[in-house]
Amino acid sequence: MGMPELLSSETLLPQIAHADLVAQLTAVLPPASLLHEREDLKPFECDGMTAYQRVPLMVALPEDEDQVRSVLRICHKGRVPVVFRGAGTGLSGGALPYAQGLLLVMAKMKKIIHIDPVARMARVQPGVRNAAISEATAPYGLYYAPDPSSQIACSIGGNVAENSGGVHCLKYGLTVHNILKLRFVTIKGELLEIGSEGLDSPGYDLLALVTGSEGMLGVVTEITVKLLPKPEKAQVVLAAFDDIVKAGRAVADVIGAGIIPAGLEMMDKKATAAVEQFVHAGYPLDAAAILLCESDGTAEEVADEIERVKEVMKKAGATEIRTSRDETERLKFWAGRKAAFPAVGRIMPDYYCMDGTIPKKQLPYVLKRIDELSEKFNLQCANVFHAGDGNLHPLIMFDANEGDQNERAEAYGAAILELCVAVGGTITGEHGVGIEKINQMCVQFSTNELKTFHAVKKAFDEYGLLNPGKAVPTLQRCAEGGKMHVHRGQEKFPDLPRF
Repeated sequence: MGMPELLSSETLLPQIAHADLVAQLTAVLPPASLLHEREDLKPFECDGMTAYQRVPLMVALPEDEDQVRSVLRICHKGRVPVVFRGAGTGLSGGALPYAQGLLLVMAKMKKIIHIDPVARMARVQPGVRNAAISEATAPYGLYYAPDPSSQIACSIGGNVAENSGGVHCLKYGLTVHNILKLRFVTIKGELLEIGSEGLDSPGYDLLALVTGSEGMLGVVTEITVKLLPKPEKAQVVLAAFDDIVKAGRAVADVIGAGIIPAGLEMMDKKATAAVEQFVHAGYPLDAAAILLCESDGTAEEVADEIERVKEVMKKAGATEIRTSRDETERLKFWAGRKAAFPAVGRIMPDYYCMDGTIPKKQLPYVLKRIDELSEKFNLQCANVFHAGDGNLHPLIMFDANEGDQNERAEAYGAAILELCVAVGGTITGEHGVGIEKINQMCVQFSTNELKTFHAVKKAFDEYGLLNPGKAVPTLQRCAEGGKMHVHRGQEKFPDLPRF
């Protein structure tokens, strides 16, 4: 898979000699926290998007906030590009190093600083694993709600950078809805506290601006997260359908019935077949698609909602409906969904995981179009969705060693993203833009919108040193790439339903 090339206007070179940079960073970091030999740098050449690889100039692993500030001051003064990285589980190349820059790895900052069970909040460093927050707060009957599939490995700092979600984001929201305050260091080494432990804070909502900014505006050094009480009960309905379009309509029917499940996920037949070999979750393999719909709350609330969900599924044409009988079976159902990506990786040499969002009402149409595109590009696609909030994760399966399959997979993925934009959606739901989707940004946003993004970037990072070449394309890139701004346009999809 070819990495998008940086244009000349996106190229930055340090204005400090390599030896001087090493000497200055060595003076502010512990002995083992600066890596600059090639064999030490190779493990950091990519994130979860392994198709894009680049060895950084050097790697810094600070152990506290003061070290982060010192490193950034040195880099700002020497005009050294900086990419900051969490656990490296990202799927859009957002933590791809800059060849002539520093990779700032936050893995050593992994302390849970304070848990306040009364106020239901916790202060943590950015290197803390997502799942570790719930593990640490479980004795208080509390947990942290956002649960990406990579939660056993991904870091909370990376979650903030990408505004990560998970299977329960339909009811409990994304990262931005579950954090209260951030400590945040600018490229100049200035420390800011944004957000509040209260219900609101005065001034501009910088907390929302920084969350999901993909390391373009600064480096997060501490996060105050909201904690929720564990629900008394949780139960899952598994509904099987003989047609994927019927399953798509069932998603809209559930939401239309006024039901907001804790989670509402969809997998098609290709995805369930791969998962069943891997996890043995007990999925019906003859179904064209399955829906997993979870209810949580008090026992009475769950019982009522489960019955309502089953009725909706039945009316939508479900051929089989099961309800988890106990906590073990509930976790087994979800284990299958969360293992979808590695399960597909076991049966194919390569797969390309896309990430886009669409209005839920457009789900049947989009599913039909993705299937048609599969025939056009002659590649298989397994569909895995956060269906309840319209977040799609098509898994395009290919073999990079066979002919032009690599190029066809990229083209298929781009077509899916442009389809998402055309129906009123967006090119990312939780994986971020990084370098993977940067050309599709030219499709979604107009020149004036991109200029506004650049103005925000310049206000925080005058010289464009933080994560250069990512997330927001230059106007030159869009012009030279020949991309059209369609912004919900319908010229490519004349059969697009009008609502």
